[in-house]
Amino acid sequence: MWEAPVFTERTSVGLDVHARSVVAAGIDDRTGELIQQKLVPDPGVVIEWLRSLPEPVAVAYEAGPTGFGLCRAVRDAGIRCEVVAPSKLARPAGDHVKTDARDALLLARLLRIGELVTVRVPTIEQEAARDLVRAREDARCDLTRARQRLSKLLLRYGHVYYGGKAWTTVHDNWLRSIRFEGPGRGGTRAAFDADYETVQLTLTRRDRLDAAIAALAADSEFTPVVRRLGCLRGVSTLTALGLAVEIGDWDRFTGASIGAYLGLVPSEHSSGESRRQGPITKAGNTHARRLLIEAAWHHRPTYRVGPTMRERWELAPGTAAARGHAGNLRLHRRWRSLDARKKPTTVSNTAIARELAGWCWSLATLPEPSA
Repeated sequence: MWEAPVFTERTSVGLDVHARSVVAAGIDDRTGELIQQKLVPDPGVVIEWLRSLPEPVAVAYEAGPTGFGLCRAVRDAGIRCEVVAPSKLARPAGDHVKTDARDALLLARLLRIGELVTVRVPTIEQEAARDLVRAREDARCDLTRARQRLSKLLLRYGHVYYGGKAWTTVHDNWLRSIRFEGPGRGGTRAAFDADYETVQLTLTRRDRLDAAIAALAADSEFTPVVRRLGCLRGVSTLTALGLAVEIGDWDRFTGASIGAYLGLVPSEHSSGESRRQGPITKAGNTHARRLLIEAAWHHRPTYRVGPTMRERWELAPGTAAARGHAGNLRLHRRWRSLDARKKPTTVSNTAIARELAGWCWSLATLPEPSA
């Protein structure tokens, strides 16, 4: 049976944190007094003000671009601090006035009655690993855009590549052979050189980040999870580390709940005896969901255990390899079943990704073998 959390501190404090200001509102549970203050966004100043309040004190603020530094500093000072998921914050439907002071007061009230959904605060090392993975994701997006700009520039002037797969060594040689000569073509040549240089520089940046990710995956606190996740098809080192750092504490979930956390379950608008389901919710972590969607496509072809998969299994415990093999068989059978039912491939792949999330959870939470 679920039990409502009990607020044990005397003062509940809500902070509306911005880059250049922090608006605070505190409620004394004993006297009902409301204490409000506008502070500078310096952890030392905020902590000094919190210590001036009737103790003990509990603090909450919304997750956002200011990060988790304030939370860590407040916790190190011995004060309970929670970071709140903004998407789960309950706001009155009829409240159409939004100010920093009202936001801070709402957080203090919801903290007092235990109606806040908190997010997990990563350690400094975990946040650094996540920054690395997200920088690589940014490089991937930048490279895609740079390549599209270059190819569309060439298309406008009738330069189309027919020699096979693009962005290979042969394709690069073809790009180098293109000339924009003649009167009035100097600007086009300069634009082509700039776009081509952007592609090369972005590719170099991506490769450098790939090397850093490989080194982190081979020797860090994430290594055991990365090696276990690698027992599944489509989950390379990059994908495994991305899932490990984005999800963090896998024990928060179950095999059934992790799909909902990643937004891979259907939305629903049901009332009375009618039940209507729509597209997936797309809630939660966007990066982790994209990784799973991409990995799910690898389970559609016929399943064969090749040398790459055997190398990954050798790095993981035997129980993880066996479970990964079972998961690969199961997911391929699911693909065949959905194809036989003439399901759209995008719908089928999303269903496979949802089940793949459960298999990833089962491997990530697999107990380490005893020595």
